[in-house]
Amino acid sequence: MPGNSQRRNIRQVSKKTATKGTGGKGKDTLKGRGKTLPADERPWHKGYSGTEKLPSKTAWKQDKERKAAAAEGRAPKIGKPGTKDTTWGKGGTGKGAPTRRTQAARGAATRMGPRVAPGRKSLTPKDAPELLVGRNPVVEALRAHVPATALYLAQGIDIDERITEIVRTAGDRGIPILEITRAELDRLTGGVLHQGVGIQVPPFAYESFEDLLAAAAEHPEPLLVALDGVTDPRNLGAVIRSAAAFGAQGIFVPERRAAGITATAWRTSAGAAARLPVAQVTNLTRALKQAQAEGFVVVGLDADGETDLYQLEAAVGPLVVVVGSEGRGLGRLVGQTCDLRVSIPIVSEVESLNASVAAAVALAEVARRRATA
Repeated sequence: MPGNSQRRNIRQVSKKTATKGTGGKGKDTLKGRGKTLPADERPWHKGYSGTEKLPSKTAWKQDKERKAAAAEGRAPKIGKPGTKDTTWGKGGTGKGAPTRRTQAARGAATRMGPRVAPGRKSLTPKDAPELLVGRNPVVEALRAHVPATALYLAQGIDIDERITEIVRTAGDRGIPILEITRAELDRLTGGVLHQGVGIQVPPFAYESFEDLLAAAAEHPEPLLVALDGVTDPRNLGAVIRSAAAFGAQGIFVPERRAAGITATAWRTSAGAAARLPVAQVTNLTRALKQAQAEGFVVVGLDADGETDLYQLEAAVGPLVVVVGSEGRGLGRLVGQTCDLRVSIPIVSEVESLNASVAAAVALAEVARRRATA
């Protein structure tokens, strides 16, 4: 007989047929589980913000999150997001504390974005905290009540009066103080000279341009500085420092394709960014026309300008000095908007000056004219 159906001791197992329906036995599995609760309403989640006693596992998770946040210099991700303003600068209210950690705090994260700032290699350039380094910049930041979220000190650091003031101020304000090795601080800052100290600060809050313009117009000697496409934050910081030194009431820069106030710009300004208002404008040409409507004379620095800087009669009145970018100088529309295009006399074979140097020379001449007027 074909096959082995007649084989002795064979074990035959009947195949189970498909079950039709649930037969009333599995109806509970057909019921929906309802909506998914948000994190702050789940007692087992670390983000739970209820008033009831937490389960031991949840309490352990929240305690772990607080310790991790303190070590990384950020706010713990526990409870509902607050509305406390954590931005800094002379601008208005910010949008709250950032929720993403920077690479400085996280360690080996992927670098993103073209701008390189000390300790700033974050996922979101506009929303992420900054690591501000250097003894003078850190002292200036704390004196200006910049809302720092963490203080980093290198082990074995040389103690002077600035470090003493930094530590005392941080302790008085409840800022977490983290002592790390110098090699670790070198890694966090990307090799930038940090002098053994750094603070983590939230994003800079810019001044409203309308407020900046109104405050300058009320000054006895109105003077503003505008930057057209300056992309190097070090040049921005140097211009801020020169503007503060020669009596300008503020600076305004474009929002796009231009450097903003980063840790690098702050360090280069030697803390002047804490004292001088900085505004961002959507359209620089429109902002310059608005300043002209308020009685300001707009002068643009241009190597081919028709007016000699030393012959600038308008320097004694309300003035806006426009500094062009490092490579192309003034943009076409910005140049056409300027009332005057001013050139700086150069006696050697040098083709042009650095943007920050040109700004310093022009502002120094404006200050000299006003002092002798």
